[in-house]
Amino acid sequence: MNRQTLSPIIPSLAPEISDLSLDRLLSPASHFQHPRDVLEDGSLDIWEKRAILSSWASDACAVESMPALRQPPGIGRPVSFDDIMDALRRLDALAPPPSGAADDDHPQLIDRLSA
Repeated sequence: MNRQTLSPIIPSLAPEISDLSLDRLLSPASHFQHPRDVLEDGSLDIWEKRAILSSWASDACAVESMPALRQPPGIGRPVSFDDIMDALRRLDALAPPPSGAADDDHPQLIDRLSA
């Protein structure tokens, strides 16, 4: 059998994603270079933006020996931790206040936390 006619046995581990919104969540560094880019993206809701920015703020993205900088995989240059936190604060200002309905779902937890 000719090697060139065989199909791969193991499909790609990184399939192509046709959904742009999903791709922005799974690999945000290919779409955003700075926290302000995340904030300005109109196709993402507040919670998706928060997820992206929170992942950037994590210690997993910290630049070795420079704890004030983060460099998410795929971004060309480091981003300031303060810039990420400022963007998260701006999202907090836009987020609707909690409805209180979730408190009714877990009365035992609320009692334990308030004790």
